[in-house]
Amino acid sequence: MIKRILFACAALQAMTAAALADDAVPPPAPATGAPADFVTNYFDNWFARVDEAQATQPHWMTPLVTITPRLEEEFRYDQFFETLGNGANIDNFDGGKGLELIPTTTNEVIVNLPPYMERSLVKPADGWGDWTFLLVKQRLISANEENGNYIVSAFLAVQAPIGAPAFTNNAYLITPTLAAGKGWGDFDVQGTVGVAIPTAYQSTIGDAVQSNVVAQYHIAKYFWPEVELNDTYWSGGERGGKNQLFVTPGIVLGRFELGGRARLSVGFGYQVALAPSQILEPLTPTYNHEWILTARLSF
Repeated sequence: MIKRILFACAALQAMTAAALADDAVPPPAPATGAPADFVTNYFDNWFARVDEAQATQPHWMTPLVTITPRLEEEFRYDQFFETLGNGANIDNFDGGKGLELIPTTTNEVIVNLPPYMERSLVKPADGWGDWTFLLVKQRLISANEENGNYIVSAFLAVQAPIGAPAFTNNAYLITPTLAAGKGWGDFDVQGTVGVAIPTAYQSTIGDAVQSNVVAQYHIAKYFWPEVELNDTYWSGGERGGKNQLFVTPGIVLGRFELGGRARLSVGFGYQVALAPSQILEPLTPTYNHEWILTARLSF
């Protein structure tokens, strides 16, 4: 019996010593750099990255028509009411706008919604228009108002021919664009030049060289009046050699604080065709005039 008790005590002593030894050795550190950790970190720091991206560029307002070279994080809805040269009216719901995100400090990705069109008075029709489903911006150089007040960016947009028969050109369009802007105090000028290149039916559609320039002035805190010139020149296709030019006066009001990061901006403008002076066939300008309404929720 005594031997058994001594044996049990010895065993208990050995187990205790082993446990103390285990406690003295720290547990292995968790693995770092795992994919799940990287993804979690990326999204945890999303808004810090957005703030960094926007702190190093001008803080101008996005114009009504011209795509800004700035990086924006927002959801945008536009509404167009067009009057065509043949007497028809087209209401364009959402204007092909959508969600704009800043995934890195120098990039923006825009995932748009397809526009919904309603044509009345002449050849009535309704349905989806062709869908510019993706636009990617790469900011090349920029400086905020304290360090030069300028920006240069490159874009690439892709449009899919998903539209109803009345509103489609039946071909994908690839549109590379160069954009730039410069500010002087409360005044700024932003501009773009790009070319929409069809991947099919080149002899019908042709290449469309699109250029836009906007002069914008910031008054008080919330008022951004502007005047834009919007030009399209066709090379090849049925409109080959033709040119249309619009002028767009308008105003954007914002950014109104809604709470947290949320800011609301709204605006409107009236676009009028300056050239050609008479209606040409195929229909050029593509419309005579239109009202433009816009709403943006930035975050």
